[in-house]
Amino acid sequence: MEAELKSWRVRVFTATWASYAGFYFCRKPFYIAKASLEETMGWDAATLGAIGTAYLLAYAAGQFISGWAGNRFGPRLVLLLGMAVTIGANGAFGFTANAQTFTAFMVVNGFAQSTGWSNNVGTMARWFRREERGTVMGWWATNFQVGGVLANLLASAVLAAWGVQWAFFSGSIILMAVWTFFLFNQRNKPEDVGLAPVVLAEMSADGTSDGGWSRAVITNVLIVGVFYFFVKFIRYALWSWAPYLLNRNYGLDFDDAGYLSTAFDMAGIAGVIVCGWLSDKYFGGQRSQIAFLFICGMTASCGLLYVLGPTSLVLFGVSLALIGFTLYGPDALMSGAGAIDVGSPKQAVLAAGIINGMGSVGAVVQEFALGAMLKDSGVGMVFATLLGSSIAAAACLGVLVLRSRYGAANI
Repeated sequence: MEAELKSWRVRVFTATWASYAGFYFCRKPFYIAKASLEETMGWDAATLGAIGTAYLLAYAAGQFISGWAGNRFGPRLVLLLGMAVTIGANGAFGFTANAQTFTAFMVVNGFAQSTGWSNNVGTMARWFRREERGTVMGWWATNFQVGGVLANLLASAVLAAWGVQWAFFSGSIILMAVWTFFLFNQRNKPEDVGLAPVVLAEMSADGTSDGGWSRAVITNVLIVGVFYFFVKFIRYALWSWAPYLLNRNYGLDFDDAGYLSTAFDMAGIAGVIVCGWLSDKYFGGQRSQIAFLFICGMTASCGLLYVLGPTSLVLFGVSLALIGFTLYGPDALMSGAGAIDVGSPKQAVLAAGIINGMGSVGAVVQEFALGAMLKDSGVGMVFATLLGSSIAAAACLGVLVLRSRYGAANI
């Protein structure tokens, strides 16, 4: 039975990891193709920002719905449906030349993409115990860095070789293969395959059982959600606009801009593994403490971007990598293992949906705000906004650390 459990844990880990990494192949092509769409379709930065905003609004709203749906119908069904819809929507982009139609499909894609994080996190919550969760989820959460990097590289290469259409089509093909693998290898919990539960009753953030949330737990979920608002503001700002800036402000070709922008995700892969391991090894599962240290490093890195980023392509690239290393660890830890800890395993899908939904509002705000800034101001104002967001994120984690110290949180 132990061997069977180990086998299923490997299968579930791999299937959910591949699922969330696969979502990025139908998410990133738009960001890589922004400058090309501006050139071929005549859509300016404000129009591209509006399209991105429509996607992110749907994605943010969908997070709350997906959290509820995952609790109600189970993560497996919601994820299979979400992946299927995003495959279709991403393929439709390749046939669309009208901004309004493109925006409509982006809204559909946003709702479909929103099923990914909370439902995959909710699956992992039922297969792994708290004492191993930081390390396991640290490795698992490399999915959105690796997925982001590979999706960037594929979209950039295909864009250069075959044009915008195939930059979208290729992502759908990859996710279709992932969908098939997921179908045969994911199950919601050990009991679904005749195994004993791995996670029994577990205390929530303030010591209540995982059957319900107290006021303290709700407060902690909201604090993590506000923190995630600012972190996702920064992450999506760099995902969305770094390739555009590298082309427009630093003169790189479309494909080279896409390649260099992966420095952000590549450094993040190491950051998320290190942060998750440290949280278990030296911080006793207290995610907020190690996350706070990393976020302070992110604030310093955003300061470097603000001061020196506009002056040099090299320093812009270095700043991207430093921000990626210090951002991704707290990002993954607090929205993954932290969401499970603060909301309890049985409510992990809901907690992750709320936290990621609040974070996704930050992603919406950045797309609208930075699109307007780039049209009317310049990169200096954009980099200053990222610095301010990093300071606010650090303040939220500081509050959570204090709450943990005084027994109001266990995260």
